[in-house]
Amino acid sequence: MVAAGRHSRPAAELRVGIVSVQGAVQPHAAAIARAGAAWAQVRHPEDLDDLDALILPGGESTTISKGLERVGLYEALEAFARSGRPVLGTCAGAILMAREVEGVPVRSLGLIDVTAVRNAYGTQVDSFATVAQGELEGLRAIFIRAPRLKRPGPDVEVLARVDGWPVFVRQENALATTFHPELTPDGRVHAALLELAKKRQQ
Repeated sequence: MVAAGRHSRPAAELRVGIVSVQGAVQPHAAAIARAGAAWAQVRHPEDLDDLDALILPGGESTTISKGLERVGLYEALEAFARSGRPVLGTCAGAILMAREVEGVPVRSLGLIDVTAVRNAYGTQVDSFATVAQGELEGLRAIFIRAPRLKRPGPDVEVLARVDGWPVFVRQENALATTFHPELTPDGRVHAALLELAKKRQQ
């Protein structure tokens, strides 16, 4: 929903929170800084105050889930998303944003109408990089113990695929990638998050 009475701000004035329970925090921070926005660590519910957007980074989804439970962040993250502010989940973050999780299920936020299959591409030694097909031409995607996304609902927009599988999806203000956009110099995924944040303020 578009907020009334607010004007779009430049990227330099946007603040993006990065959930810092476990996972790839610093690479995302560097990507947000390259995009010209500020970033802040999110470890407790009060850290979400005054943020324009949020990132759930990759890592180990069970560990992140337990951390979110321990510090009481689940409900706060759900409220953040309901406020209309955009959220990006990458790899393990995509798992936590799914409607349903297969393979040692973890509590998810249900922000995107997909089923996430954990470790669908294999173990760490099965990591690989490839170019995704979709709206972002030439998008290089790095997969590390990545999930697969199945059964996207009718409100889910598939922005990129690899071998036919959705790897970058959007549903309203929620974005998710099964790959690690923070590990390449291509800033278009993070730019998409910031663009959603700016549109919300118009």
